[in-house]
Amino acid sequence: MKNCVDQLCPKCGLCCNGVLFGDVKLQKGDDTRHLAGLGLPLKKPAGRPAFQQPCACFDGRLCRIYADRPIQCRAFECGVLKRVQAGELDAEAALRKIDEARKLADKVRELLCRLGDRSETLVLTQRYAVVMRQPIDLSGPEEAAENRGALMLAVNDLMHRLQRDFLK
Repeated sequence: MKNCVDQLCPKCGLCCNGVLFGDVKLQKGDDTRHLAGLGLPLKKPAGRPAFQQPCACFDGRLCRIYADRPIQCRAFECGVLKRVQAGELDAEAALRKIDEARKLADKVRELLCRLGDRSETLVLTQRYAVVMRQPIDLSGPEEAAENRGALMLAVNDLMHRLQRDFLK
């Protein structure tokens, strides 16, 4: 089981980079002072303390505080990992699914940049919402409207893939 995690998770990171989740709520038993001291910026909305995604402790490949990560992070296993652990999917097929999802997320990021959004510290869905709230300038360049349409389709494809492969 650990071998699956070691093989798949460093190639993925979707649970830490703001693609799958917007924030992570801390659980009873999480040491908020210790986590904050490790560099995890916490916020306390109504309810439990939480931290925003993309996670400040994720270096793009690995968690810098893996041994001390919050309970919610320890407990989460994506659908791809679960299927590999259950023997329903081999590691090679899992890596292809991860690669496909990452490419879709990269396409969404690229389109967001083309449309003027470069907020790498915001969750991908928040970035999308900001861009889509902007009024459409019908007298503007045709490329902007095409990019906006392409963004809508790319987000749809990504969300479908995430629901099917990672969140079940």
